[in-house]
Amino acid sequence: MINCTNCGRPYPEEGTPYKCPKCGGIFDWKTWPQFDPAQVDPSQPGLWRYRHAFGALPLGLAPVSLGEGQTPLVWAESFGRQVAFKCEHLNPSGSFKDRGMTVLVSFLQSRGATAAAEDSSGNAGASFAAYAARAGIAASVYVPASASGPKLEQIRTCGAQLFPIEGSRSDVSRAVEKAVTAPSGLAKLLPHPTPPAYASHAWLPHNLPGYATVAYEIYEQIGGAPGAVLCPVGQGGLFLGVYRGFQALQRAGLIRAIPRMIGVQARACAPMWVLSTAGFSALGFVTEGQTLAEGIRVRSPLRAAALLQIADSGQGEFFAVDEADILPGRDQLARRGLYVEPTSATVWNALEQKITSLPDPVVVLLTGSGLKYQPK
Repeated sequence: MINCTNCGRPYPEEGTPYKCPKCGGIFDWKTWPQFDPAQVDPSQPGLWRYRHAFGALPLGLAPVSLGEGQTPLVWAESFGRQVAFKCEHLNPSGSFKDRGMTVLVSFLQSRGATAAAEDSSGNAGASFAAYAARAGIAASVYVPASASGPKLEQIRTCGAQLFPIEGSRSDVSRAVEKAVTAPSGLAKLLPHPTPPAYASHAWLPHNLPGYATVAYEIYEQIGGAPGAVLCPVGQGGLFLGVYRGFQALQRAGLIRAIPRMIGVQARACAPMWVLSTAGFSALGFVTEGQTLAEGIRVRSPLRAAALLQIADSGQGEFFAVDEADILPGRDQLARRGLYVEPTSATVWNALEQKITSLPDPVVVLLTGSGLKYQPK
Protein backbone atom coordinates (compact mmCIF):
# COMPACT_ATOMS: atom_id res chain seq x y z
CA MET A 1 0.00 0.00 0.00
CA ILE A 2 1.22 3.47 -0.94
CA ASN A 3 0.48 6.44 1.35
CA CYS A 4 1.50 10.06 1.78
CA THR A 5 4.37 10.17 4.27
CA ASN A 6 3.04 13.45 5.66
CA CYS A 7 -0.74 13.11 6.09
CA GLY A 8 -1.20 9.37 5.54
CA ARG A 9 -3.57 9.75 2.59
CA PRO A 10 -3.61 6.61 0.38
CA TYR A 11 -2.50 6.95 -3.21
CA PRO A 12 -5.62 7.71 -5.29
CA GLU A 13 -7.28 4.89 -7.20
CA GLU A 14 -7.51 7.11 -10.28
CA GLY A 15 -5.05 9.41 -11.98
CA THR A 16 -1.28 9.66 -11.55
CA PRO A 17 -0.56 12.45 -9.04
CA TYR A 18 3.14 12.76 -8.34
CA LYS A 19 2.57 14.19 -4.86
CA CYS A 20 -0.24 14.18 -2.35
CA PRO A 21 -3.18 16.24 -3.64
CA LYS A 22 -4.16 17.04 -0.05
CA CYS A 23 -0.93 18.30 1.50
CA GLY A 24 1.78 18.14 -1.18
CA GLY A 25 3.66 15.38 0.65
CA ILE A 26 5.67 12.62 -0.95
CA PHE A 27 4.15 9.18 -1.49
CA ASP A 28 5.93 6.04 -0.32
CA TRP A 29 5.20 2.42 0.43
CA LYS A 30 3.49 1.99 3.80
CA THR A 31 3.39 -1.79 3.31
CA TRP A 32 6.22 -3.14 1.14
CA PRO A 33 5.17 -6.01 -1.17
CA GLN A 34 6.16 -9.43 0.13
CA PHE A 35 8.63 -11.66 -1.69
CA ASP A 36 7.64 -15.29 -2.15
CA PRO A 37 10.10 -17.56 -4.01
CA ALA A 38 7.25 -19.92 -4.88
CA GLN A 39 5.63 -17.14 -6.93
CA VAL A 40 8.68 -16.30 -9.04
CA ASP A 41 7.52 -16.87 -12.64
CA PRO A 42 10.38 -17.61 -15.08
CA SER A 43 7.97 -17.46 -18.02
CA GLN A 44 7.76 -13.68 -17.63
CA PRO A 45 10.26 -11.37 -19.38
CA GLY A 46 13.30 -10.09 -17.48
CA LEU A 47 12.60 -8.82 -14.00
CA TRP A 48 8.85 -9.33 -14.45
CA ARG A 49 9.47 -12.84 -13.15
CA TYR A 50 9.16 -11.09 -9.75
CA ARG A 51 5.87 -9.44 -10.64
CA HIS A 52 4.16 -10.72 -7.49
CA ALA A 53 6.50 -8.46 -5.47
CA PHE A 54 5.63 -5.23 -7.32
CA GLY A 55 2.20 -4.46 -5.86
CA ALA A 56 -0.10 -1.60 -6.98
CA LEU A 57 -0.44 -2.97 -10.54
CA PRO A 58 -3.53 -4.64 -12.06
CA LEU A 59 -2.98 -8.40 -12.21
CA GLY A 60 -3.98 -8.64 -15.87
CA LEU A 61 -1.69 -5.82 -16.98
CA ALA A 62 0.65 -6.60 -19.88
CA PRO A 63 4.01 -5.14 -18.80
CA VAL A 64 5.82 -2.48 -20.78
CA SER A 65 9.09 -4.37 -21.03
CA LEU A 66 12.30 -4.30 -23.05
CA GLY A 67 13.78 -7.39 -21.38
CA GLU A 68 15.40 -5.47 -18.52
CA GLY A 69 16.96 -7.23 -15.56
CA GLN A 70 18.83 -10.51 -15.15
CA THR A 71 22.12 -8.63 -15.55
CA PRO A 72 25.36 -10.56 -15.04
CA LEU A 73 27.38 -10.66 -11.84
CA VAL A 74 31.03 -10.45 -12.88
CA TRP A 75 33.78 -11.32 -10.40
CA ALA A 76 37.11 -9.51 -10.62
CA GLU A 77 40.20 -9.10 -8.45
CA SER A 78 40.09 -5.73 -6.72
CA PHE A 79 42.48 -4.59 -4.00
CA GLY A 80 43.53 -8.15 -3.25
CA ARG A 81 39.97 -9.49 -2.97
CA GLN A 82 37.49 -11.07 -5.37
CA VAL A 83 34.63 -8.59 -5.77
CA ALA A 84 31.35 -9.12 -7.63
CA PHE A 85 30.25 -6.37 -10.02
CA LYS A 86 26.53 -6.28 -10.84
CA CYS A 87 26.42 -5.00 -14.42
CA GLU A 88 23.38 -2.73 -14.41
CA HIS A 89 24.95 -0.74 -17.25
CA LEU A 90 23.95 -3.64 -19.52
CA ASN A 91 20.21 -2.97 -19.20
CA PRO A 92 18.39 -2.09 -22.47
CA SER A 93 18.84 1.70 -22.34
CA GLY A 94 22.26 1.43 -20.71
CA SER A 95 21.46 2.05 -17.05
CA PHE A 96 19.79 0.67 -13.93
CA LYS A 97 16.94 3.14 -14.45
CA ASP A 98 15.25 0.57 -16.71
CA ARG A 99 14.38 -1.56 -13.67
CA GLY A 100 12.26 1.20 -12.20
CA MET A 101 11.01 2.58 -15.48
CA THR A 102 9.46 -0.67 -16.71
CA VAL A 103 7.26 -0.73 -13.59
CA LEU A 104 6.58 3.02 -13.55
CA VAL A 105 5.57 3.24 -17.23
CA SER A 106 3.46 0.09 -16.87
CA PHE A 107 1.66 1.86 -14.02
CA LEU A 108 1.14 5.00 -16.13
CA GLN A 109 -0.29 2.88 -18.94
CA SER A 110 -2.64 1.13 -16.52
CA ARG A 111 -3.98 4.54 -15.50
CA GLY A 112 -4.61 5.55 -19.11
CA ALA A 113 -1.81 8.11 -19.45
CA THR A 114 -1.24 9.14 -23.06
CA ALA A 115 1.37 11.85 -22.44
CA ALA A 116 3.93 12.16 -19.67
CA ALA A 117 6.94 14.28 -18.71
CA GLU A 118 10.10 13.43 -16.81
CA ASP A 119 13.11 15.40 -15.60
CA SER A 120 16.54 13.85 -15.47
CA SER A 121 20.29 14.37 -15.56
CA GLY A 122 20.23 11.99 -18.52
CA ASN A 123 19.87 8.29 -17.72
CA ALA A 124 16.34 8.40 -16.32
CA GLY A 125 15.26 10.57 -19.25
CA ALA A 126 16.78 8.14 -21.76
CA SER A 127 15.13 5.21 -20.03
CA PHE A 128 11.79 7.02 -19.84
CA ALA A 129 11.98 7.93 -23.53
CA ALA A 130 12.59 4.30 -24.47
CA TYR A 131 9.79 2.84 -22.33
CA ALA A 132 7.33 5.59 -23.26
CA ALA A 133 8.03 4.80 -26.93
CA ARG A 134 7.38 1.14 -26.21
CA ALA A 135 4.08 2.03 -24.50
CA GLY A 136 2.94 4.56 -27.10
CA ILE A 137 3.01 7.40 -24.57
CA ALA A 138 4.00 10.84 -25.87
CA ALA A 139 7.09 11.78 -23.86
CA SER A 140 8.61 15.10 -22.83
CA VAL A 141 12.00 15.06 -21.11
CA TYR A 142 13.55 18.00 -19.26
CA VAL A 143 17.32 17.85 -18.80
CA PRO A 144 20.19 20.16 -17.89
CA ALA A 145 21.55 21.80 -21.04
CA SER A 146 24.97 20.56 -19.89
CA ALA A 147 23.94 16.88 -19.90
CA SER A 148 26.12 14.43 -21.76
CA GLY A 149 25.58 14.51 -25.53
CA PRO A 150 25.00 10.76 -26.06
CA LYS A 151 22.20 10.79 -23.49
CA LEU A 152 20.49 13.71 -25.21
CA GLU A 153 20.77 11.99 -28.58
CA GLN A 154 19.33 8.81 -27.12
CA ILE A 155 16.32 10.72 -25.77
CA ARG A 156 15.70 12.46 -29.11
CA THR A 157 16.09 9.31 -31.16
CA CYS A 158 13.52 7.47 -29.05
CA GLY A 159 11.03 10.14 -30.10
CA ALA A 160 10.71 12.18 -26.93
CA GLN A 161 10.49 15.96 -27.05
CA LEU A 162 13.61 17.29 -25.37
CA PHE A 163 13.69 20.43 -23.22
CA PRO A 164 17.28 21.44 -22.32
CA ILE A 165 17.20 23.80 -19.34
CA GLU A 166 20.01 26.21 -18.53
CA GLY A 167 21.10 26.19 -14.91
CA SER A 168 21.35 23.57 -12.19
CA ARG A 169 19.69 20.19 -11.83
CA SER A 170 17.29 21.84 -9.38
CA ASP A 171 16.32 24.36 -12.06
CA VAL A 172 15.35 21.46 -14.32
CA SER A 173 13.01 20.01 -11.69
CA ARG A 174 11.36 23.40 -11.19
CA ALA A 175 10.86 23.76 -14.96
CA VAL A 176 9.06 20.45 -15.40
CA GLU A 177 6.88 20.96 -12.30
CA LYS A 178 5.82 24.31 -13.74
CA ALA A 179 4.98 22.66 -17.07
CA VAL A 180 2.87 19.82 -15.65
CA THR A 181 0.91 22.18 -13.39
CA ALA A 182 0.47 24.84 -16.08
CA PRO A 183 -2.89 26.65 -16.35
CA SER A 184 -4.89 26.00 -19.49
CA GLY A 185 -3.53 29.06 -21.30
CA LEU A 186 0.07 27.97 -20.87
CA ALA A 187 -0.84 24.37 -21.63
CA LYS A 188 -1.65 25.40 -25.20
CA LEU A 189 2.01 26.27 -25.66
CA LEU A 190 3.14 22.79 -24.56
CA PRO A 191 3.69 19.88 -26.98
CA HIS A 192 0.40 18.29 -25.79
CA PRO A 193 -3.10 19.86 -25.56
CA THR A 194 -3.20 19.36 -21.79
CA PRO A 195 -0.35 19.19 -19.26
CA PRO A 196 1.14 15.68 -19.29
CA ALA A 197 1.37 13.39 -16.29
CA TYR A 198 4.55 13.94 -14.30
CA ALA A 199 6.34 10.58 -14.49
CA SER A 200 8.92 11.56 -11.90
CA HIS A 201 11.32 8.79 -10.94
CA ALA A 202 12.10 10.84 -7.82
CA TRP A 203 8.58 11.66 -6.62
CA LEU A 204 6.66 8.51 -7.58
CA PRO A 205 7.39 5.36 -5.52
CA HIS A 206 6.18 2.83 -8.08
CA ASN A 207 9.70 2.33 -9.44
CA LEU A 208 11.18 1.24 -6.10
CA PRO A 209 10.01 -2.42 -6.32
CA GLY A 210 11.71 -2.55 -9.72
CA TYR A 211 15.01 -1.55 -8.10
CA ALA A 212 14.43 -4.17 -5.40
CA THR A 213 14.81 -6.87 -8.06
CA VAL A 214 18.57 -6.19 -7.95
CA ALA A 215 18.53 -7.71 -4.45
CA TYR A 216 16.46 -10.69 -5.59
CA GLU A 217 18.83 -11.40 -8.47
CA ILE A 218 21.95 -11.08 -6.32
CA TYR A 219 20.41 -13.52 -3.83
CA GLU A 220 19.84 -16.03 -6.62
CA GLN A 221 23.23 -15.46 -8.25
CA ILE A 222 25.37 -15.98 -5.14
CA GLY A 223 23.02 -18.29 -3.28
CA GLY A 224 22.45 -15.98 -0.34
CA ALA A 225 23.01 -12.46 0.89
CA PRO A 226 26.23 -10.54 0.20
CA GLY A 227 28.23 -9.08 3.05
CA ALA A 228 28.17 -5.57 1.58
CA VAL A 229 26.72 -3.67 -1.37
CA LEU A 230 28.12 -0.42 -2.81
CA CYS A 231 26.25 1.86 -5.20
CA PRO A 232 26.16 5.51 -6.31
CA VAL A 233 23.50 7.70 -4.66
CA GLY A 234 21.77 10.76 -6.12
CA GLN A 235 18.05 10.74 -5.32
CA GLY A 236 18.81 7.38 -3.71
CA GLY A 237 16.04 5.31 -5.31
CA LEU A 238 18.36 2.42 -6.19
CA PHE A 239 19.93 2.37 -2.72
CA LEU A 240 16.51 2.45 -1.07
CA GLY A 241 14.94 -0.13 -3.38
CA VAL A 242 17.82 -2.60 -3.04
CA TYR A 243 17.81 -2.22 0.75
CA ARG A 244 14.07 -2.89 0.88
CA GLY A 245 14.55 -5.86 -1.44
CA PHE A 246 16.96 -7.43 1.04
CA GLN A 247 14.50 -6.62 3.83
CA ALA A 248 11.83 -8.54 1.91
CA LEU A 249 14.20 -11.50 1.53
CA GLN A 250 14.88 -11.40 5.27
CA ARG A 251 11.17 -11.29 6.12
CA ALA A 252 10.64 -14.28 3.82
CA GLY A 253 13.22 -16.19 5.86
CA LEU A 254 15.61 -16.51 2.93
CA ILE A 255 18.52 -14.54 4.43
CA ARG A 256 19.54 -13.98 8.03
CA ALA A 257 21.07 -10.52 7.76
CA ILE A 258 20.82 -7.51 5.48
CA PRO A 259 24.16 -6.66 3.80
CA ARG A 260 26.07 -3.54 4.75
CA MET A 261 24.84 -0.83 2.35
CA ILE A 262 27.39 1.78 1.21
CA GLY A 263 26.00 4.76 -0.70
CA VAL A 264 28.59 6.71 -2.71
CA GLN A 265 28.41 10.39 -3.66
CA ALA A 266 30.69 12.90 -5.37
CA ARG A 267 32.09 15.29 -2.79
CA ALA A 268 31.05 18.24 -4.99
CA CYS A 269 27.41 17.34 -4.24
CA ALA A 270 27.15 14.96 -1.29
CA PRO A 271 24.04 15.80 0.77
CA MET A 272 23.52 12.31 2.21
CA TRP A 273 27.15 12.08 3.29
CA VAL A 274 26.90 15.51 4.95
CA LEU A 275 23.58 14.76 6.66
CA SER A 276 24.70 11.38 7.96
CA THR A 277 28.05 12.61 9.26
CA ALA A 278 27.36 16.19 10.39
CA GLY A 279 23.59 16.37 10.80
CA PHE A 280 20.96 18.80 9.52
CA SER A 281 22.84 21.80 10.89
CA ALA A 282 25.43 21.30 8.13
CA LEU A 283 22.92 21.03 5.28
CA GLY A 284 23.44 24.68 4.33
CA PHE A 285 27.03 23.86 3.42
CA VAL A 286 26.00 21.31 0.78
CA THR A 287 26.72 22.58 -2.71
CA GLU A 288 25.45 21.53 -6.12
CA GLY A 289 28.97 21.80 -7.47
CA GLN A 290 30.26 20.80 -10.86
CA THR A 291 31.13 17.11 -11.06
CA LEU A 292 31.77 14.47 -13.70
CA ALA A 293 29.28 12.33 -11.78
CA GLU A 294 26.32 14.18 -13.30
CA GLY A 295 23.90 11.35 -12.56
CA ILE A 296 24.18 11.85 -8.78
CA ARG A 297 24.34 15.65 -8.73
CA VAL A 298 21.26 16.05 -6.53
CA ARG A 299 21.43 18.59 -3.72
CA SER A 300 18.08 17.82 -2.06
CA PRO A 301 17.09 14.13 -2.36
CA LEU A 302 13.34 13.81 -1.91
CA ARG A 303 13.65 10.57 0.07
CA ALA A 304 16.46 11.78 2.32
CA ALA A 305 14.51 10.87 5.48
CA ALA A 306 14.09 7.25 4.39
CA LEU A 307 17.78 7.07 3.42
CA LEU A 308 18.88 8.49 6.77
CA GLN A 309 16.81 5.87 8.57
CA ILE A 310 18.97 3.19 6.95
CA ALA A 311 22.12 4.92 8.18
CA ASP A 312 20.62 5.43 11.65
CA SER A 313 19.77 1.73 11.83
CA GLY A 314 23.45 0.89 11.48
CA GLN A 315 22.80 -1.05 8.25
CA GLY A 316 24.09 1.60 5.88
CA GLU A 317 26.40 4.56 5.46
CA PHE A 318 27.27 7.22 2.90
CA PHE A 319 30.69 7.98 1.51
CA ALA A 320 32.04 10.94 -0.52
CA VAL A 321 34.58 10.62 -3.33
CA ASP A 322 36.94 13.38 -4.45
CA GLU A 323 36.59 14.59 -8.04
CA ALA A 324 40.19 13.69 -8.88
CA ASP A 325 39.48 10.03 -8.08
CA ILE A 326 36.52 9.55 -10.42
CA LEU A 327 38.18 9.10 -13.82
CA PRO A 328 41.02 6.93 -12.47
CA GLY A 329 38.29 4.71 -11.02
CA ARG A 330 36.58 4.60 -14.41
CA ASP A 331 39.86 3.51 -16.00
CA GLN A 332 40.51 0.79 -13.42
CA LEU A 333 37.05 -0.67 -14.00
CA ALA A 334 37.60 -0.52 -17.77
CA ARG A 335 40.81 -2.49 -17.37
CA ARG A 336 38.68 -5.23 -15.92
CA GLY A 337 36.41 -5.09 -18.97
CA LEU A 338 33.77 -3.03 -17.18
CA TYR A 339 33.23 0.19 -19.14
CA VAL A 340 31.05 2.57 -17.17
CA GLU A 341 30.36 6.30 -17.03
CA PRO A 342 31.94 8.56 -14.37
CA THR A 343 28.83 8.52 -12.16
CA SER A 344 29.07 4.77 -11.87
CA ALA A 345 32.85 4.86 -11.45
CA THR A 346 32.59 6.73 -8.12
CA VAL A 347 32.23 3.31 -6.49
CA TRP A 348 35.85 2.36 -7.24
CA ASN A 349 37.47 4.83 -4.85
CA ALA A 350 34.86 4.03 -2.20
CA LEU A 351 35.69 0.35 -2.62
CA GLU A 352 39.38 1.10 -2.21
CA GLN A 353 38.80 3.09 0.97
CA LYS A 354 36.31 0.69 2.56
CA ILE A 355 37.27 -2.80 1.43
CA THR A 356 39.31 -3.80 4.48
CA SER A 357 36.26 -3.28 6.69
CA LEU A 358 33.69 -4.99 4.45
CA PRO A 359 32.62 -8.63 4.90
CA ASP A 360 32.62 -11.02 1.95
CA PRO A 361 31.12 -11.29 -0.50
CA VAL A 362 31.24 -7.67 -1.64
CA VAL A 363 28.93 -6.62 -4.48
CA VAL A 364 29.37 -3.35 -6.40
CA LEU A 365 26.53 -1.97 -8.54
CA LEU A 366 27.67 -0.51 -11.88
CA THR A 367 24.83 1.79 -12.83
CA GLY A 368 25.49 3.38 -16.25
CA SER A 369 27.28 2.56 -19.49
CA GLY A 370 30.50 4.32 -20.43
CA LEU A 371 29.06 4.77 -23.93
CA LYS A 372 26.81 7.47 -22.48
CA TYR A 373 29.72 9.70 -21.47
CA GLN A 374 31.28 12.26 -23.79
CA PRO A 375 33.99 14.53 -22.39
CA LYS A 376 33.14 18.21 -22.70
